[in-house]
Amino acid sequence: MVNNAIEARGLTVRRGRTTVLDGLDLTVPRGAIVGLLGPSGSGKTTLMRAIVGVQIVRGGEITVLGERAGSAPLRQRVGYMTQQASIYDDLTVRQNLRYFARVQGAPASDIDRVIERTDLTGQSDQLARTLSGGQANRVSLAAAMLGSPDLLVLDEPTVGLDPVLRADLWAIFRRITDDGATLLVSSHVMDEATRCDRLLLMRGGDIIGDTTPSELLESTGATSAEDAFLRVIEASEKMPDAAGQPAASGNSRDDNAPPHASHPDAQSPDSRRTGQRLSEPAGPAEPAKADKPHGRHGRHAGGAQ
Repeated sequence: MVNNAIEARGLTVRRGRTTVLDGLDLTVPRGAIVGLLGPSGSGKTTLMRAIVGVQIVRGGEITVLGERAGSAPLRQRVGYMTQQASIYDDLTVRQNLRYFARVQGAPASDIDRVIERTDLTGQSDQLARTLSGGQANRVSLAAAMLGSPDLLVLDEPTVGLDPVLRADLWAIFRRITDDGATLLVSSHVMDEATRCDRLLLMRGGDIIGDTTPSELLESTGATSAEDAFLRVIEASEKMPDAAGQPAASGNSRDDNAPPHASHPDAQSPDSRRTGQRLSEPAGPAEPAKADKPHGRHGRHAGGAQ
């Protein structure tokens, strides 16, 4: 059995003349909540897209659950939740999940399970357009959970939510890992670091820290995760690079910028986003008057390696 859920070595992603990820290495252990923390534009979304196999990779290698990222064996094993809730506004919660279960090949019996696990029982027959932001996020999470994937990749799932709703989502995340899954959760809200089992700190397209919440505070002498992260940044910028010069502050590019090139294999029939999100490929028949379909790795047609 593979010990790590994700392993990347020398991962390089470029857009035009901009290098977004430059020889990045990382490991994500199984059965844990791993936080990918960093400011906006640090490369978190690009890295997550590479992990789920929808990002063109220019160099290096990345394996997920022992398989090449984006390969066919992973289609049933990896769930991907994009930043914004991606559900059909004119369908109920249950209708949305029934549709995504059909698209993803998940059993219909799984719908009740994910509704219960995401605390949506009371909203199951409610139209998506009438949901609160937190409820809509939970529907997207429920769709990603269909089929019981071994790995869930969640791109800033708590962005824009108030502290109470964020706490509710993190309680759900913990229950998912208690069931044996691995979660990779990105965030730029530093106080969420303490909710993770392990932390990957990202800045300017680089992993500048791989630690635990307690180790982060202890090693920096800080009293909060935010102060600790700032101290890690300061230390990384003082370290000389291979040429003996202080490290640059980053080669980051806004994660929401459009990709330099698209690739047919990097598009999912049920993933249509703007900006860096997946473009609008042809897909299965959609429910009438629908928009914002859910982004999910599970059925992507191969990787963009």
